[in-house]
Amino acid sequence: MRASPVKLKAPEFPEGMEWLNTGGKPVRLADLHGKMVLLDFWTYCCINCMHVIPELKRLEAKYPNNLVVIGVHSAKFPNEHGTRNIRQAIMRYGLEHPVVNDGDFRIWNTYGVRAWPTLVLIDPEGHIVSRYSGEGNEEDIDRQIEHYLKRYRQKDMLDETPFATVLERAQLEPSPLSFPGKILADPERDRLFIADSGHNRIVITRRDGQVLDVAGSGGQGAKDGAFEEASFSNPQGMALSGDTLYVADTDNHLIRSLDLAKRTVTTIAGNARQAGFLSTGGLGTKAALSSPWDLALTGKNLYIAMAGVHQIWVMDLTNTLIEPYAGNRREGIRDGALDAGEMAQPSGISTSTDGKKLYVADSETSSIREIDARGIRTIIGRGLFIFGDRDGNSNEARLQHPLGVVYHDGLVYVADTYNHKIKVVDPVEKTSKTFLGSGRPGHKDGGDAEFYEPGGIDFADGKFYIADTNNNAIRVANGDVTTLEIKGLKVTASDTDSAAASLR
Repeated sequence: MRASPVKLKAPEFPEGMEWLNTGGKPVRLADLHGKMVLLDFWTYCCINCMHVIPELKRLEAKYPNNLVVIGVHSAKFPNEHGTRNIRQAIMRYGLEHPVVNDGDFRIWNTYGVRAWPTLVLIDPEGHIVSRYSGEGNEEDIDRQIEHYLKRYRQKDMLDETPFATVLERAQLEPSPLSFPGKILADPERDRLFIADSGHNRIVITRRDGQVLDVAGSGGQGAKDGAFEEASFSNPQGMALSGDTLYVADTDNHLIRSLDLAKRTVTTIAGNARQAGFLSTGGLGTKAALSSPWDLALTGKNLYIAMAGVHQIWVMDLTNTLIEPYAGNRREGIRDGALDAGEMAQPSGISTSTDGKKLYVADSETSSIREIDARGIRTIIGRGLFIFGDRDGNSNEARLQHPLGVVYHDGLVYVADTYNHKIKVVDPVEKTSKTFLGSGRPGHKDGGDAEFYEPGGIDFADGKFYIADTNNNAIRVANGDVTTLEIKGLKVTASDTDSAAASLR
């Protein structure tokens, strides 16, 4: 007779750790007997970890009384170690489950984790029953949960009461903007386009901050139609052609087109399903995309920083064909031909004045890349785990998870996000130096300005416009730095989550 396999008891969480979405109180696995528990080992920079979030939310919604998801945040970048910064990410991503700051990797090492994301499923008696690496495991996890719930319900061993949380966002003050990710300036018509990402909308203002229009109801969704009815999900980068604004609708895996005159939103690319790793694109709304993060327009070619598959894609706006342009899909920093070079979560893109070169913020390699018909080249950056905050030449300089770039007058200005700075990169000399920001996370105007994870940057008529993401603000730099007052936009306290907007 063959012996039954011995189940491994899930190690208890160490004491003295910082918890979020719990009112600061620690969670103990011993107190969760009778429930299925799913540990999500993640780090908030990681695109694969972001892709797991909607999977977790669907599972939480399906099993509200029987499943407890616990996020174990084991940081990659130094900036991600701070509980304050993790709290911002929790609110930005809309997480409603407990999260523990595992900055010193104690839980990670105890559970033998080796990669982000890793998911560990624990049964109602506290035993590890399965573990998963990467994204796309929702169906199998669902089957496992169904199986164990049925078994333990027959044994009358389930705790069917909901698990109580104290959400961090309950402490968040209402704000006109919520985690704005990108910004686009239109000097010819005196307009700013703000990706109000946390409010799932596009805010259009004059450059003095006076609101002109709002596209998006504020509700999360993928609905086309009039500005008031349309919906987005974490919109990011934008590109403008006359009165047509193109938007990377990141979490919907779509490209949207806004007719600014008619005030309508239309989906022009993406089928609302996340593309697989080997996706080759297709025609318009028949193609599957993966977390498009930023856009750059040259003639009729719309270039897309496709963060989810570590590539730059291009869409021919004349025939709607959308396909990979640069990058071999492998995550890395290899230079080479367009189809051989490697990138890692490209999140910002800008073009040279003549449109012949692309400049890319390659966030996971903390690098700035240059792309043209000859291939992909690295200007600043060394690798997936080489980062920091250092000015100098290409051998010395270090960035930390940059998300935004804009080309201006022969130079590339970089939103060096996790260093809370704006850097200026010379693509010819291959140097990088601090342009704005003290390096301390904060909100301070003037000559010694402070930013808090800025994610987007643009330039117009002698001024830089910066999407200062974690400050929920737009900053303007013309010598000294000021905070742009957004005039004519309000958010009611009861609508903090969906943030439906209206004009005063």
